[in-house]
Amino acid sequence: MTENKIKAVLFDMDGILYDSMPGHARAWLAMCRAEGIDAEYDEFFAYEGRTGASTINIFFRRQFGRGATEDEVKRLYGIKSANFASYGPPPVMQGAPEAVAAVMDGGALPVLVTGSGQASLLEKLEKDYPGAFPPERRVTAHDVVHGKPDPEPFLKGLEKAGAVAAEAIAVDNAPLGVESASRAGIFTIGVRTGPLRPGSLLEAGADMELDSMNALADILPSLMADENS
Repeated sequence: MTENKIKAVLFDMDGILYDSMPGHARAWLAMCRAEGIDAEYDEFFAYEGRTGASTINIFFRRQFGRGATEDEVKRLYGIKSANFASYGPPPVMQGAPEAVAAVMDGGALPVLVTGSGQASLLEKLEKDYPGAFPPERRVTAHDVVHGKPDPEPFLKGLEKAGAVAAEAIAVDNAPLGVESASRAGIFTIGVRTGPLRPGSLLEAGADMELDSMNALADILPSLMADENS
């Protein structure tokens, strides 16, 4: 890391703030099966971080040899979103509230950088993380042209925080998200909360790989103190 003062920590949402990826995978798979689209449950963990439109286009190019139309994307993502909402709210990821609190206690700004546009989950943020992620410090699927692994989402997160890359830390649990943050030039912590083998987030570009959000909560105060001293 650099010697710059840490002004912001940029958090992914699914698999970082919420233990929501199993529900997303289930919702995507149910939509695909209802629509006659070939898919497997585990593959959705590999697509984590992509926008919904990007994921749908993977299916269409693979099965139909073309991209999906805007109307098809809107309809299919609507089905997937309704499926996800019907399962009820996913739990807050263990250790995540403590990690976010450590950022705020350290005088830095938490910023949301997610590839999701799932309204039912975004609407829970203020209840579960009060004051941490106001709308002006959120980057979602609706705010970018190029989703993860493109660096655009994390670059927009830096803009919203009023920080440069050397003044930030990024936290993500998916290879595509880690790649996005790394390409944005941000010190990136990969947290292996999903079914990934050890070392996979380091290979994707993470500067540090942890096994849980509890571990992140434990280490963040010292990381921020080292940089802010």
